[in-house]
Amino acid sequence: MEIKNDYDVIVVGGGAAGFTAAYQASHRGLSVLVVEKGHNTGGSGEYIEGAFAVDSYLQKEHHVKLTKEDVLNEELNYSHYRADTKVWQEYIAASADIIKWLKDLGVEYLDVAPLGSGYRTWHLFKGLGKAVIHNVLEPKAKEQGTDVVTSTTVTKVNLDQDGQVTSVVLEDLATHSQKTVATKAVVLATGGYLNNQELIKNETHYDPDQLIPVNSEKNTGDGLKLAWAAGAQKYAMGTAMLFGGYLKDHTKPGYVYRYSELNGAADQQSLLWVNENGERFVNEEVVDNFALAGNALFTQGKVFTILDQSTIDYLNDEHIYKPMGTWDYHDTRLPHLKEEIQQAFAENAPYLTKANSVHELAQKIGLVDLEKTVTRYNQLAHDGHDLDFGKKADFMIPVENGPFYAIELGIGAFCTMGGLKTDTEHKVLDKDGKPITGLYAAGNDAAGMLIGDTYGPNMPGTEAGFVFYSGKHVANVIYNQIKG
Repeated sequence: MEIKNDYDVIVVGGGAAGFTAAYQASHRGLSVLVVEKGHNTGGSGEYIEGAFAVDSYLQKEHHVKLTKEDVLNEELNYSHYRADTKVWQEYIAASADIIKWLKDLGVEYLDVAPLGSGYRTWHLFKGLGKAVIHNVLEPKAKEQGTDVVTSTTVTKVNLDQDGQVTSVVLEDLATHSQKTVATKAVVLATGGYLNNQELIKNETHYDPDQLIPVNSEKNTGDGLKLAWAAGAQKYAMGTAMLFGGYLKDHTKPGYVYRYSELNGAADQQSLLWVNENGERFVNEEVVDNFALAGNALFTQGKVFTILDQSTIDYLNDEHIYKPMGTWDYHDTRLPHLKEEIQQAFAENAPYLTKANSVHELAQKIGLVDLEKTVTRYNQLAHDGHDLDFGKKADFMIPVENGPFYAIELGIGAFCTMGGLKTDTEHKVLDKDGKPITGLYAAGNDAAGMLIGDTYGPNMPGTEAGFVFYSGKHVANVIYNQIKG
């Protein structure tokens, strides 16, 4: 595609936030260029399952009783008031309209659902975010004249002497040729920095060896670095959307296990968890809030799920112990669990160990206290009272019929939130708290305004909903500033 010399808006990142902004800006008559560094558009937004809203048409159909005031207070309390009250107020107020707006554009919903112990705010997309982006937003944006270039990166945002955006420098990743393109506004929508090991190590409290990105693998903080180089304030770093436990296999991309039944059994069935010493350390029902589960797992050096053959047989042939934390598990059992275990052994999967006795299992992976832990756990399970951590009796599943298995878990994560401080119009703020004229952020690059130190699955879909809300809102703000 031939890139023009001048656009009203240049969107950096061809994912959900980027194409929402591109669609709305082009719909209002602005000239738009979307710059995507990957070979393909979509990014991590393809994996979005559903979006948050309050008082939507779907919630009304299901008689969901949840007020905007309740949600605001819940989110502020959850973040210990580190979240921005005004940003949340405006987001909540617009959330139901965003759900309807997407529907009117052609997005299809499966249902509105809770997640674990959370509220019923998760508006589930048919075909995930992949369908929303590639079937609706991207083609409609292109129909309206949006230009899209892939395998291209933005290396610099240029400002004039008054600190206003004037242009960007583009680089073709194949030829390394560069071109400067004039623009009145730049929207940073690059999805955060989960795949930047250096930023994770230096800017968060997460152990990079334990953290397993479950995304497109393209979110390396590009937008944040562009903004910081232009004088933006570094703000609210250090928080990722943690998934709880995740099969620890650094030989494969994390997303390959996203809907693995073995991963679901090890992570979401509240089975016995032990640390690197073979000691139990938490009530495993913490999986009902996957972000809190991730926090709990990070307190240990290593984590293993311990289970026996009877548990595998039951999950495979009979029933799951509790509903899964993701909506894709529609079955009441895990019919491919045994098959996945056999395949894992055939591939010498690094996370899976099998033994004929608990003693042998403990020796194989160096869990010195495992035998003592399992003996105690089985006693509590048969007594029907978890005196150590208070787990419900329904989930105290004995570990006593061999062979026995240990599944090593890392901590899965979908995205980071934060890095830039923005106002309610998504303008990027400098170190003095003043807007950098013409520089905006949407989606994960701007979502530090929503959270404290932990993402809130208590209101599922808030990050995804913010992606679409901020993308649409920022386009309207830019239109008003250019044409107003």
